[in-house]
Amino acid sequence: MSAHPHRVRGSLCAWAACIFFFFAGRAFLPHLGIQNDEALFASVLYPPRAADFMLHIGHSQVPLMLMSYLGTLKAWIYCPIFRVFGTGVSALRDPVLLAGTASVWLFFLLLRRVAGERAAIIGCGLLAVDSLYLLTTCFDWGPVALQHLLLVGGLLLLMRFYQTRQDLALVGGAFLLGLGMWDKALAVWMLTGIGVAGILTFGRQIFGVTTIRRVATGGLAFALGALPLIIYNVDEKFPTLRSNMTRDTSNIAGKARQLMNTANGHGLFDWLVNEDWEAPVPHQPEGGLQKASAKISSLASHPRHNLMLYAFALALLLAPLARGNALRAILFALIAMAVAWAQMAVTARAGTSVHHTILLWPFPEMVIAVSFAAASRRLGRAGIPSVAAVLMVLMVSGALVTNEYYSLMLRNGSQNWTDAIFRLSDYMKGVPSNGIYCADWGIMDGLRLLNRGKLPLNVGTDPIRKPELSADDRVYLKRVISEPSHVFIAHTKDYEVFQGVNAKLLKYAAESGYERETMAVIPDGWGRPVYEVYRFAGPGHP
Repeated sequence: MSAHPHRVRGSLCAWAACIFFFFAGRAFLPHLGIQNDEALFASVLYPPRAADFMLHIGHSQVPLMLMSYLGTLKAWIYCPIFRVFGTGVSALRDPVLLAGTASVWLFFLLLRRVAGERAAIIGCGLLAVDSLYLLTTCFDWGPVALQHLLLVGGLLLLMRFYQTRQDLALVGGAFLLGLGMWDKALAVWMLTGIGVAGILTFGRQIFGVTTIRRVATGGLAFALGALPLIIYNVDEKFPTLRSNMTRDTSNIAGKARQLMNTANGHGLFDWLVNEDWEAPVPHQPEGGLQKASAKISSLASHPRHNLMLYAFALALLLAPLARGNALRAILFALIAMAVAWAQMAVTARAGTSVHHTILLWPFPEMVIAVSFAAASRRLGRAGIPSVAAVLMVLMVSGALVTNEYYSLMLRNGSQNWTDAIFRLSDYMKGVPSNGIYCADWGIMDGLRLLNRGKLPLNVGTDPIRKPELSADDRVYLKRVISEPSHVFIAHTKDYEVFQGVNAKLLKYAAESGYERETMAVIPDGWGRPVYEVYRFAGPGHP
């Protein structure tokens, strides 16, 4: 039996959206340096190795957790990738871009099961042109790529279970959601939201397929996916809860603004990319693609906000036109987002950055898609052209903001994703040293990844960040700076993450009779000095 023509056309539209997402992301990948978050997982693959928890099996140690809330799933996935393809930019970023592309396709399949072909096309199209969904996925800032893939994949399988009663789909869906918890325990925000929303909006349907056996089966599958996280917390007396449940309601308004800036695409300007005043000599576009991007940016008056917030508001106004499961689907997405965001809004150090708020995605697109699809059906024959025109406007607005990021990136580069890390890596390969010490955050992980652990990197300047140095700290630092073969790397003043830490180290060295001997200042592609490499000269040094 051949596929229904509408389903074929819908699938073609979804494939087109996925292709756009992939190639738009591919355009960004080679132009930015490696930021600490996307290189962090390599600390369990290459020395100096670091993990918050290692499982001892015989004489072997198996890394399970990087931090109290961040597991090693990504490292396990990348281990064979790096063995085959090395640790270049393509090997690092292509897999997460493919994961993001897959999540766009799975979102289409999920919406098609939930609300039909029309809603699926709308939602898939909007997600594919969402600038911040694309960029946080490309550079896996957070990290977030696996979170999106596992969440959407898990929900799709659970929806399939409900519609087909196939227990294998239940097992697969629960397992993927459990993996999401191991990957990053902050997945609990969305899982809690989904659980509450499901009970409130589809309670009768959920309880209608619930049996003790299925609860046990799903629970075991979820626990299997989250098993490394469970083992860690049982063994270490639940540090995930103890370390990440601090309450703070002092900045809820700021977190709400960040949520809106994530929705309208503005949230990564002046963070992912630099402004003109930050580039001494902005680069001019080269080649057809770059020149076309710059021209489009100019013609569109350099847009920095898409129309998604307006679309979301309109979707809420139109929601009463939906009926039955479509209306419940809208309410489900709204409740899930509200519950998830409320948790990050009252959690200390959460919700103030795009890499947290983007975890709510793709539920905003779900609200818009289902609402617009339901409203368009009320227009009869005019419904499809009307919603197609609206969708086209929304997609163009999203694509234009994405292009603005691309244009600025090429023109001015990035401070937080500085390409100077590549020059620093190349330089350090030729520096003889028995120990390399990074005097600021955000340096060591990129170097460890790019050099596959071959540099003699050390974590050893951490004591200098303390308000007061203990006697042991002073003895240790004196030993570090007094060794002639030790080399230090710091950010220049304008690029420091921990302000004043390098100055504090230099002051301590001077008080101990040692002076900095600068070996190199490493600039980025715009000539801005980003890193300084030095050693100490003093008593006993030749």
